[in-house]
Amino acid sequence: MPHLTRRTLIRKASLAASAATLLPSALPRVADAESQPAIVFHVFAFQWKTDVSEAQKAKAAQDIAAFQGQIPGLLETHVGPNISPRGKGYTFGGIMRFKDQPALDAYVQHPMHQALLKWLVPLIDAIELDLRA
Repeated sequence: MPHLTRRTLIRKASLAASAATLLPSALPRVADAESQPAIVFHVFAFQWKTDVSEAQKAKAAQDIAAFQGQIPGLLETHVGPNISPRGKGYTFGGIMRFKDQPALDAYVQHPMHQALLKWLVPLIDAIELDLRA
């Protein structure tokens, strides 16, 4: 075992203390129900039914993107073709970021969303996930 000097011990202790103060900020944050409201991600993917036209697919993307700035609490919207080779038939999808669960709940009932569902649901088989960040 190498001979440790007082200077080496102080340097190693200082390095460990520095790392200990940085470590908590490097860890992923887990939403705490008692702190601030948790951001919620709404993820969806579609399998189009057989007779759906490219124009209908484009209209779906356009209508979903149009929610941005119109639905309160919707912070971000990303929508488009699925480019993953592991999509299992889900060729279109998107992700939306909401400020909190109540904003997502309001989106579900929002008239723009309800109007979209009215014409879109017959054209798709969909999967949806809602995740708290």
